[in-house]
Amino acid sequence: MWIARECEPLVKRMARQFPALLVTGARQVGKTSLLRHLFPGASYLALDFPGNAEAARSAPERLLMQYPEPLIIDEIQYAPSLLRHLKARIDQNRKPGRFLLTGSQAFHLMQGVSESLAGRCGVLNLHTLGRSELAVAGLLASETEAVFRGGYPELYTGTEAELWFPSYVATYLERDIRNVLRVVDLQEFGRFLKACALRTGQVLNYSDLARDTGIAPNTARKWLSLLQASGIVVLVEPYFSNRTKRLAKAPKLIFLDTGLAAFLAGFGSEEELFSSSYAGAFWESYVFGQLTRFYAERGRPCPVSYWRTASGHEVDFIVEMEGTKLAAIECKLKEHPDLKDTAGLGKLAEAEKGRVARKYVLCRTGSSYRLRDGSWAVNLPDLLGALVE
Repeated sequence: MWIARECEPLVKRMARQFPALLVTGARQVGKTSLLRHLFPGASYLALDFPGNAEAARSAPERLLMQYPEPLIIDEIQYAPSLLRHLKARIDQNRKPGRFLLTGSQAFHLMQGVSESLAGRCGVLNLHTLGRSELAVAGLLASETEAVFRGGYPELYTGTEAELWFPSYVATYLERDIRNVLRVVDLQEFGRFLKACALRTGQVLNYSDLARDTGIAPNTARKWLSLLQASGIVVLVEPYFSNRTKRLAKAPKLIFLDTGLAAFLAGFGSEEELFSSSYAGAFWESYVFGQLTRFYAERGRPCPVSYWRTASGHEVDFIVEMEGTKLAAIECKLKEHPDLKDTAGLGKLAEAEKGRVARKYVLCRTGSSYRLRDGSWAVNLPDLLGALVE
């Protein structure tokens, strides 16, 4: 069963404009399946096979001659030196859609792309299945189930989450990331992953994270940076009118797939998660993940930050719209928010006079309605629809 991805029109459009296209993202989000579905006639070269990776390093031209174009090259990070040879071929013929690449571990990969394929390669970041994709496919049972289960495509093909997540963590997170970091103590790295998962949706404190894991703060920073580069987590920066202040304050740690976070945190069921004190933070992380997908599917960076004052007033997310206007979003797990839930929105509107164009309480309401202070109680489909306008 193919689950249609909302980014499909964008992928096709980019392939018609660039000689090369790179689809990045975490492991097992469907990068290869997407390209093979959209370009069924393309040749296929998998560099995660050691023999192919070695051939790409030792005899790249001979290897490339064996595969007619268009050519899908899977897991390009295993042979980044191949990018230079793709550049030489593209410079001889800039016909669009010649090379369709996938890759993980975005930091080192993007460094190679920027050095070798600048101006020649379109880049798209693919995430796990989003809410709207699951809904269209008839696979969205409830919003809370989507939070607990997450969006990895394999989970919607009959594979049980209880079996799939342990394999995913052992095969990809522990093998790939731990090997890159040269972590010796597997239990120590496992504690680090769990500590991060339990902090999703929360302001990050490296010292606390390191203490709970039993590692040095600098080690925590290094390990977390690779989780970022691998598309597992993102750090959401705080919002300030003066943009130069943004890096001076602590970011929020967000897992881009809440199903993975729930597994790493040790939650065994949807009921266990949503009866815990972590439910609100997971809901907030889920909302951010859907916002990220919404913008990625349109080929745009996610213009989202959060706002918090020294006195404790906060707004979960701020979306910077065209011009200088802002959309402020407060995430509440309840179905019927009230004026108590809009206090932070009001404080932000006072602080940013005239700039807050829209105020939302993102909740699980069946239909949107307006509160007395002008804020809107909205569900996810209505919010995303409003952001299109």
